Amino acid sequence: MRFLCLFAATLLSASSVVEQAGLRQLVAAGILPELRWSKFSDYQAQVSSFYQSGGYTLAWSRDGAPTNQARAMVAILQNASAKGLDPEDYDGSRWAARLARLQPDSLAVFDLALTVSTMRYITDSSIGKVNPKVLCFAYDVESKKCNLPDVLRQRVINANDVRAALEQLEPPFPAYRRTLKALQTYLEFARDDGAEQLPAVKKTIEPGDSYPGVPRLERLLRRLGDLPPGAPSVAANIYQGPLVDALKHFQMRHGIDPDGRIGKNTLAELNTPLHHRVQQLRWALERWRWIPNEFARPPIVVNIPEFRLRAMNDRYETELEMKVVVGGAYRRQTPVFSNDMTHVVFRPYWNVPLSIQRNELLPKLAKDAAYLGRNEYQVVDSRGTVVEREAVTEEMLPLLRAGKLSIRQVPGGKNALGHIKFMFPNEYNVYLHGTPAKSLFSRARRDFSHGCIRVEKPEELAAWVLRGKPEWTMDRIREEQNSAGPPLQVNLDKPIPVLIVYGTAVAPLSGEVHFFRDIYKHDAALQALLDKGYPYSDWKPASRGRSR
Repeated sequence: MRFLCLFAATLLSASSVVEQAGLRQLVAAGILPELRWSKFSDYQAQVSSFYQSGGYTLAWSRDGAPTNQARAMVAILQNASAKGLDPEDYDGSRWAARLARLQPDSLAVFDLALTVSTMRYITDSSIGKVNPKVLCFAYDVESKKCNLPDVLRQRVINANDVRAALEQLEPPFPAYRRTLKALQTYLEFARDDGAEQLPAVKKTIEPGDSYPGVPRLERLLRRLGDLPPGAPSVAANIYQGPLVDALKHFQMRHGIDPDGRIGKNTLAELNTPLHHRVQQLRWALERWRWIPNEFARPPIVVNIPEFRLRAMNDRYETELEMKVVVGGAYRRQTPVFSNDMTHVVFRPYWNVPLSIQRNELLPKLAKDAAYLGRNEYQVVDSRGTVVEREAVTEEMLPLLRAGKLSIRQVPGGKNALGHIKFMFPNEYNVYLHGTPAKSLFSRARRDFSHGCIRVEKPEELAAWVLRGKPEWTMDRIREEQNSAGPPLQVNLDKPIPVLIVYGTAVAPLSGEVHFFRDIYKHDAALQALLDKGYPYSDWKPASRGRSR
């Protein structure tokens, strides 16, 4: 009996040595043909470190059978769509067959395949599939990267609850979790929807008009929740009653003026396939994973396609909200980045950027020299000394065109920055500020600026930013912004993070889901990159010029 036990142990030891050698060879190759994305050179060093720390023993099986953690991990990979990811990136459809035919001689391949797939999944679900800098989004995801070998070894392969362990690595924000929930809702909508289209219209459909698309419109709005469940059905094909109110709600959720009329833009949104809404939510989740998991102070967040600013509290809930105007979609786009607000300026000068000075002001000044004084501009030299206040001479025009002289607008009611600007120094020279053009905030689409962000309620934002300074009451803020004194800079005791984001799908606290147009075509660029598959390391950022 003792001889048999020793013989069995010897065979087991020999088998283990063979397994270890085979695993080393597979890892060293950096390619596993059994995987959909067979090359894993971008993870090879981490995979090697993971197996080295365990003496190149198999991590996902015991006594020739998959561990409970392996089976849990496989289930997570198969259901990656719940996180807005593609299960096929992690061999989702191949695991059932692998488990069914698992034999001693295939354990090493199974183990490595699961390790590589798990590392990819952890990375994709925690910091995103794509490096945002490739798309000219100035976020740094390097600081978010975890030590994958340690995470697998210490938190996953022996975890009591693998799913919970992995979810702790995902973005911690309530809005991210609401977006995940919205994704599940729209996945169900898309599965049940037959992609039926509403009939085209030659003229805008008004309330009370006859429209053959009324039955489809009612089914769609009821399905999406814009038409309440208890609302009565609309008789015949007359667009009227509760259906009009439901359409107004739909328009509000899709960034359209809620006028209750079925025009070109509204019809386009109504006929957008629901699987595209699923894609918008997936893109939103990808971008959530790019931003930092924590901030030194509650941030200010501006979502470009939503044209909205939110100031957050310690629980990352909205504390203050307002409309914004962002950079124009053509050539004047507001960049996507983050930085820290350091100070607020009351009664600011507007130092006109050279591109605007050349392209917009000089043609006006060449035709009308008095345009300068009438609009409260000044010509200044490189030291900021005023050269002219009233009218531009012919001699000044070439100096202004060359940038040897500059134009600035004095503080006051005509100043393009309004009465307050909020500074978070950055390479783009972009900041938040007020505006005298208040009428723009009444529009649904608000991409009219040269790149900076105009805020609807600068006084309220100033009160929120300066809330740690008791002397800065709302009365004092109004007094300072309306006084005739020189610019006043107020430094913040602690910087406030400002996050400029781009999301065409938003899941607010109300439980609704809002969708917006891809005004800068960033969604299209992201999808084009995702379509390339693993790895993304050979992609280079596209150059993008900015006027300001």
